[in-house]
Amino acid sequence: MQLTIRAKGENVKAISYLLSKNPNNLYERRVREHLVRLVYHEFTETNLGVTIFVTPDPLALVQNDNALDITHYINDREFAASSIFLSLIRSALGTALNGKPKEEYTEWVLHSFGFEFEVGPIASTMTNEEISDLFEPLGYTVSIEAIHHQQRARFLTLSADITLQQALQHLFVLIPVLDDYKHYFIDQLEVDKLNRYGEGWLATHPMKEVIYKKALRFSHLYDKSTTAKPSTSSLNALRYEKIVETIKQLPRKSSIVDLGSGEGKLSSLLAYIEGVEELLAVEPSEIAMKKALKRFEALEGVSVSPTPTWGSLFYYDARLQHKDVIVLCEVIEHIDEERLPKIMSLLLTQYSPQTLILTTPNAEYNKVYELNTMRHNDHRFEWTREQFQEWCSTMNTHEQYELSFTGIGDRHELYGQPTQMCIFRKKEMIL
Repeated sequence: MQLTIRAKGENVKAISYLLSKNPNNLYERRVREHLVRLVYHEFTETNLGVTIFVTPDPLALVQNDNALDITHYINDREFAASSIFLSLIRSALGTALNGKPKEEYTEWVLHSFGFEFEVGPIASTMTNEEISDLFEPLGYTVSIEAIHHQQRARFLTLSADITLQQALQHLFVLIPVLDDYKHYFIDQLEVDKLNRYGEGWLATHPMKEVIYKKALRFSHLYDKSTTAKPSTSSLNALRYEKIVETIKQLPRKSSIVDLGSGEGKLSSLLAYIEGVEELLAVEPSEIAMKKALKRFEALEGVSVSPTPTWGSLFYYDARLQHKDVIVLCEVIEHIDEERLPKIMSLLLTQYSPQTLILTTPNAEYNKVYELNTMRHNDHRFEWTREQFQEWCSTMNTHEQYELSFTGIGDRHELYGQPTQMCIFRKKEMIL
């Protein structure tokens, strides 16, 4: 498995800064038992050549949760450039892929070079014409060479005047489209990554539907990502989107606490907000924290990496004092009502954030769901909009916060929206 990058013309040496790899040194790392190497084989004023290649560990390829089939022992994963290959080289190319070199080299991120990318071997059932149709609309000249007349195994050469970041993002989206085998289950993070790397070009690509289907490989995710209307988006996703957009609009947001962060889904989105310098993902469950840690390790191009933090609403924690934002997303309904006043006093008086954001179910909306009980067995209560607004006002004992209320999700004429949100903002911040 290898990717060779060649460039000709002036200033090609700047590419080494975009890659953040010294041309005088061999880069060599073990990633999940596989050996990843990056080496420069040409480095002059007008010519640059660098190859990143992976020597896989055959045993590691089958020692995973999906190794249930004899095909794992006879497949081409050890040799073919694939989704496995991309997952192994992502860290080595992370600086270039995310366009975040050292500050003095940022001017080169948007600079187009005369590039040639050779990747392979590619094992794909797609025809040469279909492969060309993936890359040519993006401005590449495509050359495909079969290996020993074996039509499935081919080397792909792409030439274009393009930025390094754009080209790598194209490859990281489209190589999995070529790949006949995807080695990991697709979750929401994978969808998010596809959307992030595809920003600015995927939406207008003539083969967009094929790319989504083959890159994600699971039709229900394809349907949700490409054809679902906003009104049918999952309520969780809408909550997270609303919270993220609310925080983006705040004048102070450099330090954020996600209290009751669970498996880290919301924290993973908060990590991309520009201007965030500290993000604490606070959770009492060690099992959930372990899942969150894996999620955080997979994040790329974030403003700040979330810090998994053990903690509980029932215990004072000095680390949470005087932050810009504290978020409790669908947390309070899991706590006995009689314990909430003490918790709110802790939040508003002792922690004293600039902004506190609370979300909780709207009990009225349960009629839309035709529910005669609460939405979750672990919910201690669910409030109507009037009850929630009255409770929030009561909790604002010193009236140092300005309160605003909104809803999240599909709106019903009588019953409002499924989720209700209160934003506590310090009056001094508003002034």
